[in-house]
Amino acid sequence: MTLGSGGSSVVVPRNFRLLEELERGEKGIGDGTVSYGMDDGDDIYMRSWTGTIIGPHNSVHEGRIYQLKLFCDKDYPEKPPNVRFHSRVNMTCVNHETGVVEPKKFALLSNWQREYTMEDILVQLKKEMASPHNRKLVQPPEGTYF
Repeated sequence: MTLGSGGSSVVVPRNFRLLEELERGEKGIGDGTVSYGMDDGDDIYMRSWTGTIIGPHNSVHEGRIYQLKLFCDKDYPEKPPNVRFHSRVNMTCVNHETGVVEPKKFALLSNWQREYTMEDILVQLKKEMASPHNRKLVQPPEGTYF
């Protein structure tokens, strides 16, 4: 996020940016089917996060609750976080053995921009679940984890 007028811009420091994201995640997002927060409130570097997606309607994911881990390294938001499903899921952009969201198969990560947020990632993954190539894929039993 940059602030400024008249062509000047100020880059918001990493921790301020993450504090903004934490506040937004704690307030709840949109219709409540996507949420996120820190794993460890004592982690002063704000690296480890947990996300939750409730599967979209009219898909095999409907009503399922998916948990994800997001890891924001020291170069976030210049570079995207590492994103991994904790809940087992069958999607074309997710490694079937590790649960890692593969950047080369997920446009938001492969075309990362500093303005993107963890919320954007979760919302886009939910949209990806509803896409024609993922909405009918056979899923692992609910409640199984990587």
